[in-house]
Amino acid sequence: MTQQATQEQAQAAVRADGALVVMEGISRVFLADEVETHALSKVSLSIHKGQYAMIAGPSGCGKSTLLSIIGLLDSATQGSYLLGGQDVTKLSATQRARIRNTQIGFVFQSFNLIGDLTILENVSLPLRYRGLSKSQQRQRVSEALEKVGMTHRMKHFPAQLSGGQQQRVAVARAIVGEPSVILADEPTGNLDTENSQMVMELLKTLHRQGATLCLVTHDPRYSGYADVCFHLLDGRLATPTA
Repeated sequence: MTQQATQEQAQAAVRADGALVVMEGISRVFLADEVETHALSKVSLSIHKGQYAMIAGPSGCGKSTLLSIIGLLDSATQGSYLLGGQDVTKLSATQRARIRNTQIGFVFQSFNLIGDLTILENVSLPLRYRGLSKSQQRQRVSEALEKVGMTHRMKHFPAQLSGGQQQRVAVARAIVGEPSVILADEPTGNLDTENSQMVMELLKTLHRQGATLCLVTHDPRYSGYADVCFHLLDGRLATPTA
């Protein structure tokens, strides 16, 4: 059997099993001044469609590095990665950008909203590269903002919003393109307790509506939200808990 046929069979098995994210033996090594830093070492995991997965562990254990690889913002030094049954390990930069735009939604700790754009314009950014008309973009944005309770702030700018409101807008931006998976990197890291709880409940609601979530956190209070929790320590994965 040829290598291509074997790979096609593996991808078909992934699709049949419902696994959206499949990683095998993922390692990430950073080189600086001839010094190797092993951020990840032989990490293997899978996340199924509709699942709420959490990546937990102390600061510096490799959580954000792993999420960046899942989100195609970074590449593994070694290992294989299937996203939706497609091998994305060796894609070009253009191909990776296209998949990020159409299949992956991001929620960052620091919100990453553009200050001189309105909330409407910020949330519509992922749609501008898809060739949608302005009316189609506005409809999608209105629906996304309604889900996070921020429709009334559509014409405001980020600086006019509280931290919790900005993160809700960031969630709207992540879901506006109807991605296959939503990745959240410490989404409560810059929020107080009340707003943190609000954002976590919002993500939980999206999951109940069918969204696939993968969230990074070092806060043990939120482990109960997930269907499965992957624990990282010094770049290595412990046995997942469900």
